Amino acid sequence: MAENVMVVIPALDAGFTVGDVVRASLAQLPAVVVVNDGSTDATPEAAAAAGAVVLHHPHNLGKGAALRTGFRHALENGFDAVITVDADGQHLPSEIPKFVRAWRETGADLIIGDRSHLFGGMLPRRRNANMFSAWAISKCAGRRVTDSQSGFRLYSASLIREVSMDANGFAAESEIIVRAGRLGKRILSIPIELGFVNGISTSHYRPLLDTLRIAGVVARTRIFG
Repeated sequence: MAENVMVVIPALDAGFTVGDVVRASLAQLPAVVVVNDGSTDATPEAAAAAGAVVLHHPHNLGKGAALRTGFRHALENGFDAVITVDADGQHLPSEIPKFVRAWRETGADLIIGDRSHLFGGMLPRRRNANMFSAWAISKCAGRRVTDSQSGFRLYSASLIREVSMDANGFAAESEIIVRAGRLGKRILSIPIELGFVNGISTSHYRPLLDTLRIAGVVARTRIFG
């Protein structure tokens, strides 16, 4: 089963880190795709040199759009699941076997890498944004989710086919939790370790603005489906 899992890495201006992430991911699984989301630096060149298949957006479309591009590529090539890894080095590809093992054992449709045991190491604004988002999304999804903003995840191919993800930005990852929960899909959280905890300097996530956008998308998803 492990050979049927693709790693998808959405990347925006991650030229200094994406090569190491690709190489570490290839040490775990043989299929690694980087979605270059309109980078203006050497991200695509670094990813290709490290051995990834690189898909391109001509300009920045947002993380949700990058995920959809990666998901579409995985389905078109017959993969049974996708593991998403951030390009900045925060996610440790050495943790990938945890996701594959949990998927084998449970058959869960969505497996989220849970960082809640590490929230104490985050700056307050980031920690508070994560905790509020997890609470709100749990209420809307009807499932307890302790870390709704973690991008280190496994998505089954059946989930990707059945659950739409319409938002283009960071809200897409929250949207899919709500829709998966409402459709009765199995959502599992597993604790993970990180390369570094806070990620302020490398993340494109804006705690206030993106949390508000997530709240809006989640509310619309809860009301309109």
